[in-house]
Amino acid sequence: MEKVISWLDARFPLTASFKAHLSEYYAPKNFNFWYYFGSLAMLVLAIQIITGIFLVMHYKPDGELAFASVEYIMRDVPFGWLIRYAHSTGASAFFIVVYLHMFRGLLYGSFRQPRELIWIFGMLIYLMLMAEAFMGYLLPWGQMSYWGAQVIINLFAAVPYIGNDLSTLIRGDFVVGDATLNRFFALHIVALPLVLIGLIAAHVIALHEVGSNNPDGVEIKKNKDPVTHHPLDGIPFHPYYTVKDILGVVVFLIVFSAILFFAPDMGGYFLEANNFIPADPLKTPAHIAPVWYFTPYYAILRAIPPMFGSQFPGVIAMGIAVVIFFALPWLDKSPVKSIRYRGPKFKIALALFVISFIWLGVLGVLPSTPLGTWIARGLTVVYFAFFLLMPWYTKNDTYKTEPERVTDK
Repeated sequence: MEKVISWLDARFPLTASFKAHLSEYYAPKNFNFWYYFGSLAMLVLAIQIITGIFLVMHYKPDGELAFASVEYIMRDVPFGWLIRYAHSTGASAFFIVVYLHMFRGLLYGSFRQPRELIWIFGMLIYLMLMAEAFMGYLLPWGQMSYWGAQVIINLFAAVPYIGNDLSTLIRGDFVVGDATLNRFFALHIVALPLVLIGLIAAHVIALHEVGSNNPDGVEIKKNKDPVTHHPLDGIPFHPYYTVKDILGVVVFLIVFSAILFFAPDMGGYFLEANNFIPADPLKTPAHIAPVWYFTPYYAILRAIPPMFGSQFPGVIAMGIAVVIFFALPWLDKSPVKSIRYRGPKFKIALALFVISFIWLGVLGVLPSTPLGTWIARGLTVVYFAFFLLMPWYTKNDTYKTEPERVTDK
């Protein structure tokens, strides 16, 4: 075995890569529960790729055959139901772990200098993930898939001057049809996964270049052993955190399997009842709403009143609500990173932001009502205030002095 590894090392940096990214990559010794979700996101990506490959073997990207091919997978392909439900459950699981991963970044200031590029790569991954989910949502060619895509694509028509041409370009036709299905299929299984994998690689490389953040927000590279030059507050990622992540993987797979086998539709939130009905361009569902992971932004879209008969202001607000995350590294003016040492202003602002995001998601699922619209408007103000007022409340907040070394508490 040693001879094989030596032969490989002479031609490929196998051992060097293992040392650089695992056995000799020193991570802070005080990682906690919140640091599971990065590795879990990699796990879910693997699940999505593997199940997606098996689904493509039987799926037919044709307006006349797509729905029937999904039913064939569910009913006639051995364990096809398991593969399809694993893929649909994995889509929601992906967003759950990514949202929790992003929340950890907000908690401990993982977007702050010198990790701005890591955060930007992470947000680009989030955008690609949203595009990937949207493209894949059309493929079952059910009622909600069809009409959800119709509504979302029509939003691009609200863009002045180029809107109609832009929406036609996205659809590939003047209505959502076979051309739309084919181009979404190609983007979903080839183009976007390649971009997503490339961005994830860049995200990890950038992370290992500057080092991981920790719950204290202390840079462990500032205190190194004079002999070994290893961080005094760091431990090798392998075997310590690989073992820790295996525990997280086991717990995650237990929960994932429970949903997969006992409630794959999660009461209609993961898979809507209307999506088990073939797409019918002549019959609109009573209530059209995107999947739960898009509903906060959908609620913001509905909360903004039209202007001159155009929904463009709502579309702009929805777009800004997503891309404003990119500005976080430059909006936060606090001298400390971690919420452990921040003052009450930031803690209250973060709590209000999380509440507004969750309730916007709830309102986005429900049919629009006058009261719901006004509540959504108030929550939208809170959502944007978290970002726009951040330079003020982080700069004028009280804070505790960060320790010189990481703590174990």
